[in-house]
Amino acid sequence: MKRILSIIMTLFACLVTVEAQNVEGAKVDGMNLKRSGDHMSVNMTVDFTSLDVLSNRSVVFTPMLVNGSDSLDLPAVGFYGRRRYYYNVRNDKEIINGQDGMSYRASQAPDSLAYNVVVPYKNWMNGAYLVLHRSESGCCNKVLSEQYSQLCVFNEKIFTPQYVYLRPVPEKEKVRFISGSAYVDFVVNRVDINPSYRNNKVELDKITATIDSVKNDADITLNAVSIKGYASPEGTYKSNALLAEKRTEALKQYVQNLYDFTPDFINTEYEPEDWAGLRAFVDASQLLNKKEILSLIDSSREPDNKEWSIKTTYADDYSVMYQECYPALRRSDYKVEYTIRKYKDVAEIKEIFAETPQKLSLEEFYLLAQEFEDNTRELNDVFETAVRMYPNDPVANLNAAISEMQNGDLTSAVPHLEKAGDSPEAVYARGIYSALVKDYDKAVELFQQALEQGIAVAADAIEQVNEIK
Repeated sequence: MKRILSIIMTLFACLVTVEAQNVEGAKVDGMNLKRSGDHMSVNMTVDFTSLDVLSNRSVVFTPMLVNGSDSLDLPAVGFYGRRRYYYNVRNDKEIINGQDGMSYRASQAPDSLAYNVVVPYKNWMNGAYLVLHRSESGCCNKVLSEQYSQLCVFNEKIFTPQYVYLRPVPEKEKVRFISGSAYVDFVVNRVDINPSYRNNKVELDKITATIDSVKNDADITLNAVSIKGYASPEGTYKSNALLAEKRTEALKQYVQNLYDFTPDFINTEYEPEDWAGLRAFVDASQLLNKKEILSLIDSSREPDNKEWSIKTTYADDYSVMYQECYPALRRSDYKVEYTIRKYKDVAEIKEIFAETPQKLSLEEFYLLAQEFEDNTRELNDVFETAVRMYPNDPVANLNAAISEMQNGDLTSAVPHLEKAGDSPEAVYARGIYSALVKDYDKAVELFQQALEQGIAVAADAIEQVNEIK
C-alpha cells in the first residue's frame, strides 16, 4: 500500500520480434500464436511453390517452440521424392515420424498449406520462439543438411490495473455494543430473582460475563447497560404486563447491586407478550394449522382473544407452542454499550491486532496496512481480519476484495465485492474483477462509470482492456 497496488493478468498475442528468415523451399506468412486457457494454438500459412525435392531425397519441415532448454516439436510436414516415397511404401516404413504429421509425394505437394495445431500450454512457452526446422535426408535416412529459422516469439502481454484502496472515514468515537439474551426463570406469579432457581445462575452469569469482558479493560469505558424483558402470551395481557415490568426491574436491581451502578446507568423497557417471537416460531414450524394460527396472530384482535382462540380452536398445536416456544419467549435481552480508546501509534496497533483485533477501528486497520509491502501475506491478513470484524461494512468488504484479487483469489473476492457498496472505488474494483474473468465488455462499461465518477486510473484500465479485446 505504500504505492498503488497492481496485479498482472494475461492477454494472449504473438509479437514478432525478429524478421522471419524463410528456410529453403518454404515461405511462411500469417503467423499467429494464441493462448486460450490451458491450450495454445499455432497458425500460419506456408508457401511451398519453390520447393524442389530430388527423387531419392526427403525434406521434412518441423515447427518447434523453443525457450532455453525447453522445447516442443510440433507436427511435421514431409515431402518425399519419387524413389524415396516408393521405397518407404514397399518396405512398410513410416513416411514421416509423428502421429499427427502430414506427408506428401513431392510431385503432389500443395502450393500452399494452412498449418493449424493446438497443444497444451506450459508456463515456459511464455517467451518461446516459434522456429521452423528444415531437414533434408538421403539414402538410409542420412541427414544431409539442416536449417533453422526463427519465425516469431510468443509473449503474453501484461495487464496491470492499478488497485485503489478506500480509506475508511474516521470515527469520532469508537462506540461499540455487546448484546445477548438471558432466560431467567421466576417462580409462578413471583417477580423476585432467585439465582439458585433452576438454571438461573448460568443465565445471570451470561449478563455479568458480558459486562466484565469490557469493564475490566483499561482501554474501555463502560457507557450504559440496557435490559428489555419479555413475557409469553399465556395468561391475561394485564397480568403479563405487570410481570414483565416487575421482573425486568428486578433484573435491573440485581445487576445494579452487583456493580454499584447508579440508578440511571441501566436503561429498561419491557414487552408484555412477545407475539413477534411467537409468529416467527409458527412461521418456521410444521404445525398442522399453521396458516390459520398465523392469520389469528396477524389479526387486529385483542391479545387475550388471540391467545384464547388459538388455545381452544387448535389445542394440539397450542400444546406444541406452549412446550417448545413459550419458554423461549420469556427472556431478557441485554445490551452493553462501551467506548474503546483510539490507537494512533502503529506499533501499538500491531500489538492490538495480534491480541484483540476486535478493538481496532477500520481506520486503524488501514493505518496498519500501510506498513506492509504490496501483494504480501501480511497485507492480506490485515484486510481479511478487518472484514471479519466488520462483515457488513462496505469499505471493509471493498478493501478485502481488492486484497484477494491482488493475490489471485477471485473466488473469495466475489462475496466481498457484492457487499462493497456503490462508491466509485467499488465500481472500479468490479471492473477489474470483470477483466480478470475475461468479461471485457462488462469491464469497460464499469471502468467508464468509474472514470465518470472521478477514478482517473480507470482511463488506463480501459485502454489496456481495449487492447486485449
